[in-house]
Amino acid sequence: MRSAVMTAQTCPRQHRNSTMDSVALEPSLYTVKAVFILDNDGNRLLSKYYDPELYPSMKEQRSFEKNVFNKTHKADNEIAFLEGKTIVYKSSIDLFLYVVGSAQENELMLMAVLNCLFESLSQILRKNVERRCLLDNMDGVFLVVDEIIDGGVILESDPQQVVEKVNYRADDNPLTEQSVAQVLLSAKDQIKWSILK
Repeated sequence: MRSAVMTAQTCPRQHRNSTMDSVALEPSLYTVKAVFILDNDGNRLLSKYYDPELYPSMKEQRSFEKNVFNKTHKADNEIAFLEGKTIVYKSSIDLFLYVVGSAQENELMLMAVLNCLFESLSQILRKNVERRCLLDNMDGVFLVVDEIIDGGVILESDPQQVVEKVNYRADDNPLTEQSVAQVLLSAKDQIKWSILK
């Protein structure tokens, strides 16, 4: 007996469907589509969109954030599905933190990112995860986000590691206020010496 072998020529419909299914469910490192933090009025404090095709304009981003806020700000859930996206979120005093992934994304991975973000901010802001402290320390907040996610790829999910890296980066920065003043004075002195010669 001959064994029947299905190919794209003998059964094009089945081959096309199986190919599309394998493409749609192919795993990717680009897990996070966006991260944003809103205040209790739904105003944006921080946002990073990692997929340029997701919401390319600022108007589309703000509209998406408004829709997400309207759906989540009164809910007690931690996960929402909106506009074909999986959204995990957490609130703290007067802030709402959101991590957005595709519809097929694992909610536990997104939640690990959200928890790492919240715990890292809690340590950086000395347990005061609220609007005023966040705005006063925005440079550190951006460093935290950059240490956790790079281009949509999750780099770190341990808050202790994130805080250590952020503190190292902050300590490693040679241009503090004092050193900038010293550089300016040094440049001024060099100009005086060159004029005197």
